Amino acid sequence: MQYAQLGKTNLKVSIMGIGGVPLNEMDFEATKEIIDFGSEFGINLIDIFMASSEVRSNIGKSIMGKREKFIIQGHIGTIIEADKTVRTRNLQETQESFENLLKELQTDYIDIGMLFFVDSPEDFHDVFETEIIEYAQQLKATGKIKALGMGSHNPKTALKAVKTGLLDVLMFSINPGYDLEKHDVDIYTLLSPEKDEKKEWSIDPERQKLYITCEEMGVGINVMKTLGAGTLLSAESSPFAKALSPTQCINYALNRPGVASVILGFKNTEEIKEALKYLNATEEEKSYSHIFTGQDGIIANGRCMYCNHCQPCPSMIDIAAVMKLLDMAKLQKVLSPTVVDHYGALAKNADDCVLCGDCEKNCPFGVSVCEKMTEAQAIF
Repeated sequence: MQYAQLGKTNLKVSIMGIGGVPLNEMDFEATKEIIDFGSEFGINLIDIFMASSEVRSNIGKSIMGKREKFIIQGHIGTIIEADKTVRTRNLQETQESFENLLKELQTDYIDIGMLFFVDSPEDFHDVFETEIIEYAQQLKATGKIKALGMGSHNPKTALKAVKTGLLDVLMFSINPGYDLEKHDVDIYTLLSPEKDEKKEWSIDPERQKLYITCEEMGVGINVMKTLGAGTLLSAESSPFAKALSPTQCINYALNRPGVASVILGFKNTEEIKEALKYLNATEEEKSYSHIFTGQDGIIANGRCMYCNHCQPCPSMIDIAAVMKLLDMAKLQKVLSPTVVDHYGALAKNADDCVLCGDCEKNCPFGVSVCEKMTEAQAIF
């Protein structure tokens, strides 16, 4: 397993974690099998948004005696309503649900306390401008949570929350289909199996700005909807009419700035094995650039998607890495030493560019790579 520092926290998370959705449908034996099998291969991150006492207790019994091996991401503001987990902004309900989570997991702390499902401006107000955020901060101050996070599917709302400076972690939905959608599309539309026959794709600048801001501010991103609820794995359901493998989806998400881990909903151990293939995959097996090939509907808006479709570079430059660091640098008022260090650690950088332009011929997004390489030389 590979591990990543989760933003500015002192937590090191496995680059893939166990998602809670399938665990909702499992009994104790099946839950324990998933957790034990994942742990055997080094998976240490578990996301628990479910408010069901039975589901939480199954997880608690599964990690009994080895709590310290896991990083638990538990959500703040979930209750059961009509046998489903829904959000609440009622302080008493929020407090009771969180205390029950501790009791059912048989632990006295949660590693990451996640403010649950904050998407709309109304959601933001109901959490960040009420006693809910005060309660969450109190949990952190008393050590009941080690880090404060938030779950969201909306880049504008998420960015506003990140900029409060209160968050350590963001759980956000990331995959190429979502990143090439308009930012004002809600999560239910994104998950819809109905696709336009003809679609013009463009990179959502709001999403890109969110990821870069998280990287800059030390807010670690844990990714949900990595596989687009499975739609990206089939040419029939994929918005690109081309299938991606789990390895390619995982690689795409991990390539975004700020991302530390992807949360995957495993229904069985075979799905865990499939995800683990990423760890030994070749660069060719990880590449997701094929989905952009022949996409006449892609709007060349000059923003790099870090897909490395521009490769091969005759100077052996990792162009996507240079572009990512350049984007981060341009967002900062004062260039941070961390970004400079990462740039300096590259085997080849913009100084090695011979401005041949081969990369620009291959880029589906119309990125002026030569111009940006010159810009990177000046900045770094």
